[in-house]
Amino acid sequence: MLLAGDIGGTKTHLAIFSPEAGPRAPLAEATFPSAHYPRLEALVREFLAQVDLKVERASFGVAGPVVAGWATITNLPWVMEETQLQKALNLSSVRLLNDLVAIAHAVPLLELADLHTLNVGQPAPGGAMAVIAPGTGLGEAFLTWDGSRYRAHASEGGHADFAPTTPFEVKLLRYLQDRFEHVSYERVCSGRGLPNIYAYLKDSGYADEPAWLAEQLAAADDPTPVIVNTALDGERPCELCVATLNAFVSILGAEAGNLALKVLASGGVYLGGGIPPRILPALEQERFMAAFRRKGRMSDLLARMPVHVILNPKVALLGAACHGLEL
Repeated sequence: MLLAGDIGGTKTHLAIFSPEAGPRAPLAEATFPSAHYPRLEALVREFLAQVDLKVERASFGVAGPVVAGWATITNLPWVMEETQLQKALNLSSVRLLNDLVAIAHAVPLLELADLHTLNVGQPAPGGAMAVIAPGTGLGEAFLTWDGSRYRAHASEGGHADFAPTTPFEVKLLRYLQDRFEHVSYERVCSGRGLPNIYAYLKDSGYADEPAWLAEQLAAADDPTPVIVNTALDGERPCELCVATLNAFVSILGAEAGNLALKVLASGGVYLGGGIPPRILPALEQERFMAAFRRKGRMSDLLARMPVHVILNPKVALLGAACHGLEL
């Protein structure tokens, strides 16, 4: 029996799997508010006490970097180490992997219902695949074929330098350089990044901020959902929010194309994270794919690459289960 988990700063999703039933058929599962627990061990013990199943090993996808078996969680004071967790939970083995690597593990198992296709393309058998996931931050990972199966690889490419491709983006970069020591793609292409684009457009005088929107933003703990929902609201459009989302989509398309070139993702590009499924109408417009393909002499190559949005909200849990069951 395998205990798999998707460990995030806001919530933790745990499930138990058997080799016979496979990673798509959990025998038990539950979701917990992460911040209510002092450590992962306490949360896991509570879950296992609720189910009448004995687990032997665990595989956890975590929202943060994993180095030499150690991991920290973004927005949580937890520090986790594989050997310590193994002893504390009395398991034969515990494996920690970055949440984007967990998503990458799930990609080969995704079905049509799990995906929304933006570009059908011409997938190459055994071609590398790229995963880019704008959520709270910007995660990236990729997969390569070893002759018998796909293997997932970690990346922190979301923290690479933001490279503007239009005069507007050049001005956005200069605006952010006055405010941050380092302007990465995550600064403009994530849940944290959207408000930065909005602030630039507002401060540059692109359009006036409506009073009703200012009130909503002031009352919100997180301005990103307000900006996104307003941009997609056809009944009460807001020029500032629409322009913000359009800029975000263009930048996401350009960086997805960058990643596709760097790993030669002839097998396909997959958009994960919480934002892409929420902005499908914006992604379906030509803006995203135009920015994705706009790579000079490589444009035809990129046009042949399939591009999909991952719709399955449990993809990281599925990937952690895949990783644990294949060990």
